Amino acid sequence: MDMKNLTQTQKLTMSGAVMAIYIVVMYFTQSFAFGQYQVRIATAIYATAYLFPFLVVPLGLSNLLANMVMGGLGFFDIVGGGIVGLLTAGCCALLGKKRVTAWSVVAPITLIPALVVSLWLSRLIGVPYFALAGSLLVGQFIAGIVGALLVKALKNIWKEL
Repeated sequence: MDMKNLTQTQKLTMSGAVMAIYIVVMYFTQSFAFGQYQVRIATAIYATAYLFPFLVVPLGLSNLLANMVMGGLGFFDIVGGGIVGLLTAGCCALLGKKRVTAWSVVAPITLIPALVVSLWLSRLIGVPYFALAGSLLVGQFIAGIVGALLVKALKNIWKEL
């Protein structure tokens, strides 16, 4: 199967599957996805937009839905999470389009969620911005590494199909 010539049905099916995977991973990792060091391993899935740019919107929606169901911090966290998902997946898609190394996805997956989410989360939970951003950077860096490994694995697997 040629990954550049997917039909609309294949894209829709893949989008639904990726959204489901994102939500399930968030559900099973929420015990450490919302702690002091938020290791949101589900955000590693943003890296799939590197290979499949059509996943940008579904990934943003996935984050929005996850925050709606599991976050509990209200409107700004729900909508903000959706926007952060769109930005992060969009940057991963752009890096893929520019054919930058797969390891480059570490940067947007680490920096965008940590630095942007800290803008409203610091006010919502009363923790200073830089302290919160620092702890989120640690957790998101782990997700960024996992995202890069995911892209490398998918590139190898997809070639063999």
